[in-house]
Order: sequence, then C-alpha cells, then structure tokens
Amino acid sequence: MSWPLYQVDAFTAEPFAGNPAAVCLLEGDEDPAWMQAVAAEMNLSETAFLRPAAELGRYRLRWFTPAVEVELCGHATLASAHVLWSEGLAGTGRALRFDTASGALTARPGDDGGIWLDFPATPAGPVDPPEGLLDALGGGPARFVGRGRFDYLVELAGEAAVRDLAPDVRALGGLGSRGVIVTAAAAAGSGGYDFVSRYFAPAAGIDEDPVTGSAHCTLGPHWAARLGRAELTGFQASARGGLVQVRPQGDRVLLGGRAVTVLRGRLG
Repeated sequence: MSWPLYQVDAFTAEPFAGNPAAVCLLEGDEDPAWMQAVAAEMNLSETAFLRPAAELGRYRLRWFTPAVEVELCGHATLASAHVLWSEGLAGTGRALRFDTASGALTARPGDDGGIWLDFPATPAGPVDPPEGLLDALGGGPARFVGRGRFDYLVELAGEAAVRDLAPDVRALGGLGSRGVIVTAAAAAGSGGYDFVSRYFAPAAGIDEDPVTGSAHCTLGPHWAARLGRAELTGFQASARGGLVQVRPQGDRVLLGGRAVTVLRGRLG
C-alpha cells in the first residue's frame, strides 16, 4: 500500500521560505507508531496525517514532530488545507473542517489567495520566570513573562533583541513547557508587520521552528492588547522567515497565510 505525500512551504508565497510541512493522505486509521516513524523520516517540524470523515468537507487531522505527537499545529494545518484545494480533493471555495486533539478547526480561502484558519486562542497570563528561562535566552531583561496553554511567552525590549538571540536550547527544553515564544514590537520603519517573534521547542524535538502558527494563538491576544489593534501581522524572524496575519476574536484567533507545494510523491 502507498499513500500520497506532499511537502508544502507554509506562511509564505515563495518556495524555500516559510515553514515546510509534510502532508500524508490516509484512507483510514493508521498505527500512531507508524505515523511517528514517518514523521521522523521526513524530519520536518511537523508531518500532518489527514483522512476524510463521513461528512463532506470534514477530515481527521493529526500532527507529529520528528519526536512527538502535538496537540495543535498551525503551519501543517495551513499546508493540509492548501493540498486539499490545490490538488482538487476538496471543492474550491468550500470551507474545510478538521477534527483534532484541540477540537474542531476550520479553514477558509481568503479573498487574496491566502487561507484563514480558525484556531483556539491560548493567551498567556503573567508568571514569574521559571529558574533558568531568562539565562537560557540570554536576551537581556524581559518586559513580560507569561504562560499560555502550551508555551512560555517572553517579551523583550525590541526587535533587535529578538533577532540577535542565540539561546541555550538544551536548557529551554527542561522548563516543562512545549516551547518558548520570544517576541517584541516591530522596530520603527520595519513596514509590513507589527511584531516579531521566534519560537524554540527542543522538548518537542524542534530547536527552532521556522514559522509557528499555533504560537500566534498566544501572540495575537498579547499584541492586540498591547497595541490596541484587532488585526495584526507578525513576522517570525527565523532563518527562513514568514508572515502570519492575526485577528483575535474572543476565545478564537483567525490566522492567515499563504502556502506553496514544493514536492509531490507517494510514501511506500
């Protein structure tokens, strides 16, 4: 037996930027140990496993890093929606519903050719920094430290501090969270985005994630409150980089972005 397999760069309109995800199309349930082995073989931040449900336009979706299964992933969901539409597997313009470990998620095509995801908000409440967090980051004093459902959130003084970080990622892996989001307001004159971020998740097998949709479920509420804006754009300042549009809406967050397929093949 073989399974269709795609590699998609998400949160970018250009190949070889954004965050690459693998999308594997299944016909039925598969052994989670097999899915984890496939994700380790792909060695990308996430591999999505997608199978249709009985209801038209509804799918079961799971995500695996090379090391673990995760509860929420933005870029691999964006990649999954892109594959379904671009490969003619779902009706053009039809909303898609994904049943996941984080509940029902939806994807809708945007007017500009992008994709909008409807995700749960995961706001970060203020906490005292756990021992070793700020030392491991080495980015200077923090303006804010909080914790959301999955991650610590650390706001630094400015964009340069975020871009210049060279953290001790091994130390960050011992904090008891999925990962650490580091962020700051965009520098004056940056243009095109309102805030920057980077994301480190060594505990999940990802030293630094290129562009993290689920982190923007925390970043969106944070920066909407800071900047008094209902619509924002974040730039994740990794080596690959990518833009995420963010619209917090109560206990939900809309995440917008583009995607491009870079590989089509079959597994097995």
